[in-house]
Amino acid sequence: MATVIITTTATMTTTTDLYRLLAWFSPSYPIGAFSYSHGVETAVEAGWVRDAATLSDWIGHILRHGAGWLDAVLLKEAYRAAGDPRRLDELADLAGAWRGTAETALESTQQGGSFLGVTRAAWGHEALDAFAERRKGRPVPLCVAIGIAAQAHGLDLAAVMAAYLHAFAANLVSAAVRLIPLGQTDGQRSLQALMPVVDSVVPCALACDLEDCGTAATMVDIASMMHETQYTRLFRS
Repeated sequence: MATVIITTTATMTTTTDLYRLLAWFSPSYPIGAFSYSHGVETAVEAGWVRDAATLSDWIGHILRHGAGWLDAVLLKEAYRAAGDPRRLDELADLAGAWRGTAETALESTQQGGSFLGVTRAAWGHEALDAFAERRKGRPVPLCVAIGIAAQAHGLDLAAVMAAYLHAFAANLVSAAVRLIPLGQTDGQRSLQALMPVVDSVVPCALACDLEDCGTAATMVDIASMMHETQYTRLFRS
């Protein structure tokens, strides 16, 4: 049977590549994403996020100006640093230090370590093994681990970045559906509203030099800090 090619103006992805992407970014991929809210739990508690519209605004800002944006650029840098162990380690150290709070740092590195472990076991590649050997006892940010894995398996960078940002947003929407509480349909409306945000962030991240990258999501960092002492918590961040 001939391989089917799925094409857009930005990507060309085979069905096998698409299958791999769907597996890696599925909620069932065992990296523990469901246990994090990236400060959404506090934003709901404070009344900053209370419905589909405010949820879309909150997550959209994270994707444009917060950790979503930063991760997209770092993912791209890790993807393009294939074959350069020193550069990959520098990126991992930078990504591990570039979170604004302890909880969001844990969110990135715990998931990154889990992603690296399960992907080595199920979708093994020598590049992942080499990176894991070097990073023993050191942080493994999720965006860097995914960038290495995506390049090792020859996946289209723009498609991987879009899938990463979708998974990031979908996880926060899922948290909000439980926290507000927000109906499942309104949750999907919020996710649909974020599609043009992801569509605009991907080309910007692809073109952005790391030296020009920064964040401006102060309220998200404040929410994360407040979450550390929040009286009742369902999530780890």
